[in-house]
Amino acid sequence: MHNGSELRGLGVEALFIGQTYIDVTIRTEAMPTGDEKAVAHDYAVSFGGNAVTAAFACAKLGIVPDLVTSLADDWLGRMFLDMAAKYAIPVHPRKVRRSSLSFILPNDGKRAILRARDDDYLHPFPILNINGCRALHLDGHQADAALHYAKLCRGRHILTSLDGGGLRSNTHDLLGYIDVAIVAERLCEQMARPPSAMLDYLKSRGCRIGGVTEGERGLVWYDETGNVSRLPALPVPSREVIDASGAGDVFHGAYIASYLSRPQVPWREHFEFARAAAAFKIQHLGNEAGLPTQADIGRMVEKFPVPSGGIGLP
Repeated sequence: MHNGSELRGLGVEALFIGQTYIDVTIRTEAMPTGDEKAVAHDYAVSFGGNAVTAAFACAKLGIVPDLVTSLADDWLGRMFLDMAAKYAIPVHPRKVRRSSLSFILPNDGKRAILRARDDDYLHPFPILNINGCRALHLDGHQADAALHYAKLCRGRHILTSLDGGGLRSNTHDLLGYIDVAIVAERLCEQMARPPSAMLDYLKSRGCRIGGVTEGERGLVWYDETGNVSRLPALPVPSREVIDASGAGDVFHGAYIASYLSRPQVPWREHFEFARAAAAFKIQHLGNEAGLPTQADIGRMVEKFPVPSGGIGLP
């Protein structure tokens, strides 16, 4: 963790901005009600939050980003700092009174989530020296910070990326400064736009690359030329899917890591790398266990080959 005086002299290679959660993921066949009690099959406690998990995924793949995120001075906040220190992630905190929690119940490839969030920020967002920064990734949390850094990075020709998991107060304005916008089906539903119309909307906002993630159906997206196609998910058998929560976040962190490692290759290659990372995640319980290494991604590609001819739109 860094204080304000340190920030002024500190450069970053990549910057992620989000909201910190501690995720408690539980595998159970049923939730007790009333005075019932039950014993879960397994559980995991990990870091959580969209851009936060993406930052950890990027770090696990060898490129450690800086992270601007909420942080409380409580035992869960200190637990999170220990987690970040393990991956050498510099945390630039924005103080809140209480840590945020997610309780996640994976079930048959889906997941139910109950959240308790404190996003009442007690101080302004930290101002960082972004000299040397090559990528910014946002999830829309900390709306003021997200818009500030998106404008700043766009003005310096630094890649800007958005995880559009849901409609937020700043979504429309923020998209005007985003190069790579990958959004969820939930945003399509909230904006009453089918995926094809969502892609048109992202193009109209000036996003150079845009896409909609559709879970096990993969990604429908447009490339640098505006060509629309489908990138299917790797065919992981349903019996091997343990926890789909966080797969999208790992996907985002992986494509940022791929871009930073190989900025010259087409975006299809970055997304192919990222889908293998997501395939690894869904086979593990909790976010930390689901962070792949480069070797893990190579094994996913070998183990789950995509059928030939499976890259076009249906």
